[in-house]
Amino acid sequence: MTLPRRRALTAPLKAAALTLALLAGATASTLVQAQASAAAVTPIKFQLDWRFEGPSALFLLPVAKGYFKQEKLDVSVDAGNGSGGAVMRVASGSYDLGFADMAALMEFHANNPDAPNKPVAVMMVYNNTPAAVLALRKSGIASLADLGGKKLGAPVFDAGRRAFPILAKANKIGAAQWISMDPPLRETMLARGDVDAITGFSFTSLLSLEARGVKAGDVVVFPYADHGVKLYGNAIIASPKFIKEKPEQLKAFLRAFAKGAKETMAAPDAAIAFVKERDGIINVELEKRRLRMAIDAVIASPDARAEGFGQIAAPRLSLMASQVSDAYGTKTRVDPVAVWNGAFLPSAAELNVLPPRK
Repeated sequence: MTLPRRRALTAPLKAAALTLALLAGATASTLVQAQASAAAVTPIKFQLDWRFEGPSALFLLPVAKGYFKQEKLDVSVDAGNGSGGAVMRVASGSYDLGFADMAALMEFHANNPDAPNKPVAVMMVYNNTPAAVLALRKSGIASLADLGGKKLGAPVFDAGRRAFPILAKANKIGAAQWISMDPPLRETMLARGDVDAITGFSFTSLLSLEARGVKAGDVVVFPYADHGVKLYGNAIIASPKFIKEKPEQLKAFLRAFAKGAKETMAAPDAAIAFVKERDGIINVELEKRRLRMAIDAVIASPDARAEGFGQIAAPRLSLMASQVSDAYGTKTRVDPVAVWNGAFLPSAAELNVLPPRK
């Protein structure tokens, strides 16, 4: 009489066991899928050229808004200490991508012809160099020709100082005396009268002078781009290793960056909130101005509108390569073909990011 009872219990037990097995299998499957999904996300280390200031919103906004994550990229953005350092860190492999002055990249190529991992530019961001000469009106300097024989100040690695021979040749400027200093002292020394003029990024030095009590109206600014020097400025650079191993991820990065850049330029004041998140001590109003100045002067410049955001003109790049070779006294001549690779740029529609003309 007991056998039928046991058989009656066996069916439910088997069903329960089957259900547990299915649940366990489903859990394992879900775990595997989660692990696979996590593995599909590509980590990318990105090196800025300088500290967190207004223009870094171009990179920080797409991180904060998840535009990189939507492309299955886990992007970390670190502050820098100069374009030369950004180039070196990408070359060393410690960073996958970076943001650096095109002239610094060219110099690295020409001075390190046998380097195994020379970074290349993959998207132009500052279509014009931000380099400028700044002087106080009371100095009597009213034109570039007045700089001959004067004392000019800048750090030894400053882009404007390095490219000054190009500016001097284009404008027939006589020999000047250079005074070297650390970056934080540059504007202070000009304000005190220790030097007659300085070179620096226009949207950085002018605001730094204001922070030291100098009125903008009391400063004379000579942007290189307005005085016959059509050098390219900062570009996104990538290591050859990253390009070779992760070409689709590079395309995805540039696509997400372009989306973020469009939003940043459409609402620059709002974008500064993402810079504030990374550096809580920034002067928000000052950085809003810095970003707007950068957009107007070098990102959405007339040259950028003519060539297209992110892109370059081959003849202009070739001229720059020759000028940098001469001005920087490089070991070998700069090969313009070796420093640029535009094969990973987004579509024309995705690169249509510049704000309307004012």
